[in-house]
Amino acid sequence: MPPAPASAPAPDTGAGPGAREDLLFAALANGTRREVLRLLRESGPQPVQALADHFAMRRPSLSEHLRVLREAGLVSEERAGRQRIYRLEAAPLADVQDWLHPYERFWRDRLKGLGDLLDRMSDDAGT
Repeated sequence: MPPAPASAPAPDTGAGPGAREDLLFAALANGTRREVLRLLRESGPQPVQALADHFAMRRPSLSEHLRVLREAGLVSEERAGRQRIYRLEAAPLADVQDWLHPYERFWRDRLKGLGDLLDRMSDDAGT
């Protein structure tokens, strides 16, 4: 059985339900952090050095990005000897999907309306 993660996902900030979402969206706003998430999604849990090898930055800078991701609950950290292994925690991304859902519906309705308009225009052009 693997050791328990060294840090718990998404600490409760005590500032209300929007504070957790703010941490999540702030974490996702940065391209480096999104790339870290992609690497973890595609290759599974990895030590810091393996992640750092993908970036042209010093390891302390990457560690700061990993801290932000940990605080947002998007990654967990597990210590294995002297290494810190990072693992993707995708559950908070469901909050993003829930937030985006009404916008997806909005654009789907708009595009359906555009499609209907174009169909009517082609029918009118054919008469």
